[in-house]
Amino acid sequence: MIRTLTTGLALAALMGSAAFAETFDVKMLNKGADGERMVFEPAFVQAAPGDTIRFLATDKGHNAEINKGMLPEGAEAFSGKINEEYEVTLDAEGVYGVICKPHYAMGMVMTIAVGDVAAPDAFLEGRVPRKAKERFEAQLGNL
Repeated sequence: MIRTLTTGLALAALMGSAAFAETFDVKMLNKGADGERMVFEPAFVQAAPGDTIRFLATDKGHNAEINKGMLPEGAEAFSGKINEEYEVTLDAEGVYGVICKPHYAMGMVMTIAVGDVAAPDAFLEGRVPRKAKERFEAQLGNL
């Protein structure tokens, strides 16, 4: 009995936070609940390391991919295909900028914050379309 309990506790310790990881569903939409066009819903997710983001192809013509330069150091870039559900598990702490490539200029962006982080100074550097920049700025206000 004691050996079984000890083995169970050791296994639970090895699994660590993976046992408590969450999955967040994000819809890719032509029109959001607030009437905005070309959106991820929700547009901001606060996650923990090891959590999974599942991008749902709710409306056709969308994908989810990391925007170059908008991912934490040591994190791997990702890119889903158009019209397909895509799932990514995020282990590196930091702020991730996600875009729908076909609708980036129309502002179809989202922000994922993994861990207790602040907005990076250089997050919006480079060429970011006006509408996308406005939405990123609003999303970063959640940090």
